[in-house]
Amino acid sequence: MTIQLMFITNDADIAKEAEASGVDRIFIDLEKIGKWERQGHLDTVLSSHSMSDISTVRAKIEKCELLVRINPVHEHTASEIDEAIDRGADVLMLPMFTTAEEVAYFVARVGGRAKTCLLLETPQALVRINEILDIKGIDEVHLGLNDLYLGMKLDFMFELISCGVVDFACRMLKARGIKYGFGGIAKIGKGVVPAEMILAEHYRLGSEMVILSRSFHNRAVNLEELRQRVDFGQEVRKIRERENAIRQWSSSEMNSNFNKIKSLVQEHCRCLRREKWELNEYINL
Repeated sequence: MTIQLMFITNDADIAKEAEASGVDRIFIDLEKIGKWERQGHLDTVLSSHSMSDISTVRAKIEKCELLVRINPVHEHTASEIDEAIDRGADVLMLPMFTTAEEVAYFVARVGGRAKTCLLLETPQALVRINEILDIKGIDEVHLGLNDLYLGMKLDFMFELISCGVVDFACRMLKARGIKYGFGGIAKIGKGVVPAEMILAEHYRLGSEMVILSRSFHNRAVNLEELRQRVDFGQEVRKIRERENAIRQWSSSEMNSNFNKIKSLVQEHCRCLRREKWELNEYINL
């Protein structure tokens, strides 16, 4: 088994390039409600994708599944779901839910016309995970580390891995037989916690999917720019080669990797807190 790679783009030519490079899912992001309020102060990419992009990308790709993240439950959720499915979405993702009632509504409205994927990214949803997972019709769950760490007011999103929160959620999902994944992954060799170490955590925890981070496109807005900035196929091959090596690891090697991640995360968080303390001392002078 290899991990399912998901890539966020609304450009049909880039989607086709990603498909040819071995990406498994193209991810169109329609979520806008509340996004700026949560992440506008961060160095994150806020989506400008639209419903029409679903049709455009759908017409271009052949093998990849097409996943569409809709908005959190609101007054127009029903029409969003219907239009996304009509335009060709294979998988619908619900973000920022906090209750079982929201999830039940989402699953019922999809009604088996597409796969349902929950983006578990709020502290409330994590606390209520058992009640939520009792709902029939959930096909898969992705743990959204970015909004979850913000919601928990942590210093760094990979604290969720190092402190065992991701372990806990994965155990709950595995016990229910629900497919799951978590977070995103940078290019091999990149990241505060190197991507290859995070990739090994996916195998230790039984994860089946991950989102390729923006380092795979470096903010390219068209295919020409993408090819100038990234050798997409080569970067995907690096992931697959690393997966082949990780699959041969013993449990002790997996645990050693996890312990290294904990050390890196703890040191990074100490640095972040030290910077905050120094800034506060400067402001209070």
